[in-house]
Amino acid sequence: MVFEIAGSSSQVLFDAQAMEALESHEDPVVAAAGQVGSQVKMRVGATWLIANVRTLKLVDGHDDRIIAAIDFLGEGNEEKLTGKLYKFRRGVTRYPTPGTPVFPVSTADLKQIYAADDRAHVDIGTVYPTRDIRAALYVDALLGKHFALLGSTGTGKSTAAALILHRICELAPLGHIVMIDPHGEYGDAFKTNGAIYDVSNLQMPYWLMNFEEHCEVLLTTSGSERQHDADILAKCLLAARAKGRIGQEIAKLTVDAPIPYLLSDLTNIIANEMGKMDRAGDTAPYMRLKNKIDEIKGDPRYSFMFSGMLVADTMADFIERVFRLPGDGRPISIIDVSGVPSEITSVVVAVLSRMVFDFAIWSRNEPQRPILLVCEEAHRYIPNEANANGSSVGKILSRIAKEGRKYGVSLGLITQRPSDLAEGVLSQCGTIVSMRLNNDRDQAFVRAAMPEGARGFLDSIPALRNRECIVCGEGVGVPVRIAFDDLEEIKRPASADPLFSELWRQVGQEPEIIGRTIKRWRAQGR
Repeated sequence: MVFEIAGSSSQVLFDAQAMEALESHEDPVVAAAGQVGSQVKMRVGATWLIANVRTLKLVDGHDDRIIAAIDFLGEGNEEKLTGKLYKFRRGVTRYPTPGTPVFPVSTADLKQIYAADDRAHVDIGTVYPTRDIRAALYVDALLGKHFALLGSTGTGKSTAAALILHRICELAPLGHIVMIDPHGEYGDAFKTNGAIYDVSNLQMPYWLMNFEEHCEVLLTTSGSERQHDADILAKCLLAARAKGRIGQEIAKLTVDAPIPYLLSDLTNIIANEMGKMDRAGDTAPYMRLKNKIDEIKGDPRYSFMFSGMLVADTMADFIERVFRLPGDGRPISIIDVSGVPSEITSVVVAVLSRMVFDFAIWSRNEPQRPILLVCEEAHRYIPNEANANGSSVGKILSRIAKEGRKYGVSLGLITQRPSDLAEGVLSQCGTIVSMRLNNDRDQAFVRAAMPEGARGFLDSIPALRNRECIVCGEGVGVPVRIAFDDLEEIKRPASADPLFSELWRQVGQEPEIIGRTIKRWRAQGR
């Protein structure tokens, strides 16, 4: 029976013998009744209240009485004749009084609680501990308010991400999804229904960068010198953008506008400005800029972005290709940045993220084409204050997290270190899918970001098995523990761990392996 009632957390009294008697019940849900993480129900008027069991402890001096702390999940109507539960909804209108009897929840009840309503949804697995109740994510709520997928290394995070994205692609084959993949894992998973871009075919023009991103790539100094260099760069870049055909047609040009210009024009303008200086000491910042531009032009690793072939106005073509507008049955584009030189990885991600956001802002009066931006290893790009490096990618992704949904940009963050994420970003995610987290700090972070009704579920995060998760927030009707479906081999990402025991038994061809590797290494993958 109900023992004590308080707002969110209340206490009930269990009979240990009754719990024991239920253990052999043929319904696995009833058999697990009363355990931590299971559900119980109680009748108030014509409604059933459903609550989640958080903790258990013995009553002093009574070894057959157990006190359980519970969290209320929601309520459903009671069918008059059968007493069954139907029309479950979140939240509680009337609390029970102490002394109200408590009953175990059955599989039939769970079916009603977790039944997907008429909104568009995708099935991703089964509700724990049942084997046949399907667990659904509501796509519009999931994407409309951003989502985060968390889990320590090795818990099946990449496969879970691939599963959710595959299911969304099946539901919406004309969607627009951009995924930033820092390790080149997801190309294998989306061969059949995705467009895969890496340094060999991305062809991202350098002139798409705004002024701040130009500064990140071209400026080498810091402090007051950097400000001086930035002023010179701004003046010369504006002049270079104004020189081109498109730049001449625009009356009031800004340094941020994505207008094609020639790198040779930029170096010539810098050289002309340098010629106007009287003293030799004044020319140092100009020389620094000029040398940096020449160095980048000559470096083959940068050719996917700074090649002389990328001068034509290919902006419409780039947006069409990368944002899948139209997608031709391949709604997801995987952008593999593993081959991008590490110094400019964050700039490349910043340009892509900002293009998604700017496109959404400037196309506000057009028919809407919402875009989902999925960011794997998100803690790299949106670091917290302790690791912040002032890069533009953190600013733009934080901005998408705060304002993206107004413009139809959705953000999906995948990370194994939620505690390394910027403070406000996780709390902007309306749905949190948490797999096992081994680190205490990470668990505390997720606990702070989750709604209070799910706190009982959170205690089981360290005890989750691989390919299991807890989902709470907007994307599900009630907080739920889910066992993910198996994903077919062809749709899995290439993220399997190496089998040392087998691979260390293999021998042969070592000189050839080393020779080929050194050749690729020296040519930097070209």
